[in-house]
Amino acid sequence: MSQVKVDQFASQIGMPVERLLEKLSDAGIAGKSATDSLTDAEKKTFLMHLQSKAAAPRAQMTMKSSKSTEIKQTSKTGAAKTVQVEVRKKRRVMSAGGVMSAGSVSAEVERLEAEKQARDAKRAEEAATRAQHAEHLESEKKAEITKREVEEQASKQRVEDEMEKRQVAADALVEQEKVKKAAEAREAAIQKNAKKVLEAGQKKKNLAGSELHVRRKHRGNIKRPKATRRPNNLQSSISDQHGFERPTAPVIHDVAVPETISVGELAQKMSVKAAEVIKVMMGMGSMATINQVIDQDTAILVVEEMGHNATQAEDDTLEAELIQSVIDDSAVGVERAPVVTVMGHVDHGKTSILDYIRKAKVADGEAGGITQHIGAYRVSTKNGDICFLDTPGHAAFSAMRERGAKVTDIIILVVAADDGVKPQTVEAIKHAKKAEVPLIIAINKMDKEGADPDRVKQELATQEVVPEDWGGDTLMVEVSAHTGAGIDDLLESVLLQAELQSLTAVNTGVAMGSVVEARMEKGRGAVATILVSRGQLTKGDIVLVGREYGRIRVMLSDIGEQVTTAGPSTPVEIQGLSGVPVSGDELLVLDSERKAREIATTRQSQFKEVKMARQQKAKLENMFNKMEEGDVKTLNLIIKADVQGSVEALVDTLEKLSTDEVRVNVVHSMVGGINESDVNLAVTSESILVAFNVRADSGSKKLIVKEDVDVHYYSIIYDVVDDVTAALTGMLSPIMREEFVGTVEVREVYHVPKVGAISGCFVKDGYVKRSLPVRVLRDNVVIFDGAIDSLRRFKEDVNEVKSGYECGIGIKNYNDIKEGDMIEVYEVKAKAATL
Repeated sequence: MSQVKVDQFASQIGMPVERLLEKLSDAGIAGKSATDSLTDAEKKTFLMHLQSKAAAPRAQMTMKSSKSTEIKQTSKTGAAKTVQVEVRKKRRVMSAGGVMSAGSVSAEVERLEAEKQARDAKRAEEAATRAQHAEHLESEKKAEITKREVEEQASKQRVEDEMEKRQVAADALVEQEKVKKAAEAREAAIQKNAKKVLEAGQKKKNLAGSELHVRRKHRGNIKRPKATRRPNNLQSSISDQHGFERPTAPVIHDVAVPETISVGELAQKMSVKAAEVIKVMMGMGSMATINQVIDQDTAILVVEEMGHNATQAEDDTLEAELIQSVIDDSAVGVERAPVVTVMGHVDHGKTSILDYIRKAKVADGEAGGITQHIGAYRVSTKNGDICFLDTPGHAAFSAMRERGAKVTDIIILVVAADDGVKPQTVEAIKHAKKAEVPLIIAINKMDKEGADPDRVKQELATQEVVPEDWGGDTLMVEVSAHTGAGIDDLLESVLLQAELQSLTAVNTGVAMGSVVEARMEKGRGAVATILVSRGQLTKGDIVLVGREYGRIRVMLSDIGEQVTTAGPSTPVEIQGLSGVPVSGDELLVLDSERKAREIATTRQSQFKEVKMARQQKAKLENMFNKMEEGDVKTLNLIIKADVQGSVEALVDTLEKLSTDEVRVNVVHSMVGGINESDVNLAVTSESILVAFNVRADSGSKKLIVKEDVDVHYYSIIYDVVDDVTAALTGMLSPIMREEFVGTVEVREVYHVPKVGAISGCFVKDGYVKRSLPVRVLRDNVVIFDGAIDSLRRFKEDVNEVKSGYECGIGIKNYNDIKEGDMIEVYEVKAKAATL
């Protein structure tokens, strides 16, 4: 036994230090203090002194000890926590014979020390388990409180939304009830006035004559004897007086519906009350008042819903009368030049062929070498003149190409010999067939190595375009815009086709034409490219072009020279209109500026009514959907471009990008540069300004910087479509997808009190991670979907266990786990959505 200090030895045997010093002095060990050490010999002497005493039959010693231990625990959230554990012990040690020997005391002390350490370790482990269990209970309590708060908030929000919906519906019903009562009051007033008029007339008849001659259908012309007549019986007189019978079947009316019509006028055409029409519209999901203007499509649906026959009314009566008044039908037509439209896919060489014909490089002036405006050119050949229309081949200009197909006589469809038939090629074929215009196929790029004209002919044959040498009726010419080979043959084919069509037009008198393109230019005003179709257009003429009018101040030819007159099949550029017309509008020369202004004003009013009716229709159709489904994410745009055709193409293309989740809303679109009103509109409507080949003026630039308006400048339509598509994609909600992580087999199940079922598992595939969700499968059927509560390897908590290892898994809020079950571990990842 090693040396020990007196105070330590006193603590071990449970005796005060002063008393121990006295006992030591009695045993002959004097001069000791509390801090002095006792040797083994001195302790032996002290024990022998104690053995010599027979005062008590048994000697006993009380030993006390205490030990403090710090245990570090890690919670599920990763936070560290320290737990202090203090173990206090008290033991009495007695010898078997009543007196303990020194060896027995030493052995007993060592045994007690070993037992104490074992108990300390066990209690420390139990304390750690209790601390972990308390941490688990606290975490579950917090999760339950958070879940309850979220559920309460969601329930409160649902109640508020439901109350708001009911309030909106109640307000709508109140408004409809007001309208219904007003209509009924008007109807009652009309009936009351009719009754008064009828009574007044009957009273006048009674006062004027003493006899009433009543003609009844069932009695012919037989008169009642004077003695049996009842002149003072008003009811009998009224019933005998009417000459109609109540219909036994519903009366079906033929209703001609104009482009816009009010609800009251529509009810009058069907001979029903306006309240009935409003009721039917409410049943169709549209709320309207008696004076509200609706569009033609909605009105036709209402008429058919009420059992009547609806037809579209022709509103061009004024235009027809106007054209008839100025056109001389007796004029004789003369031969005119054919109007040829060049169509085809992007970069197949349409403009290059036209350039070779005109001996001018038009494509060099287009951004990116892509034609983005419609150009009209008249060229002279040795066999006659030809008017060409060059249309863009990009898909965004479908409407422009279709418009070109309507005003043309012949279509040259350009197909690259090395590329074959493409989507825009097929689209051009459809436009030509719809307009019933003959096709001439120009197989271009024959100078390239990969040129294969037979493959092109085969692909065209699948589109029902069969070449003449294959037994069809379509002319096909192999050309090269680079070398000029075959161009003369192409022109001869055009003139031959024109000769077969016998194209004629009146080249005298009042002029008519169509707008090919229109734009607003600084310093020149509204500029329109006109293709004359009849008569002679002269500088100084008063013209009506769609919703615009004016006097021609300047007229330029296709090569930029000023001209004074233009005949049929001649393209010219005119200035002097009141505004920018729409491509495709008809031009007509009038003799009075006042008449042109009145007609233009009338057309503008009709256009505004139609636009407002369509907007109202969209609002009515979307109102209930928005109440139930919530607002769709909307990207507001303001489009400014250099020409009208580009505006139409951009609006049409961008609006087609809309989906059920995101929508493109073109707030405003117009030809011309960006001005301050455009910037202010962008601020109020929270829109993005899209400038296509235009720029902002100095005042607008300062306002753009001040208001921090988002402005994007473009010169190629590809970039506009790509940027808007990217913006819409960013507005889409991400797609949540599940990815397989691992499979775990349950081999044993342990039920731990106050903890639940713990499954002994083996990771078969992948890995298992504490933070990932899991599914419990029994016979390949999902029976529970939840989360991992605990994950252990032996007695250690771990975050991840890989394939091929065993582990213990506890699943949160689920204890019905059985041997043989499979636990599937998966991960939910967000993936960016695309259009």
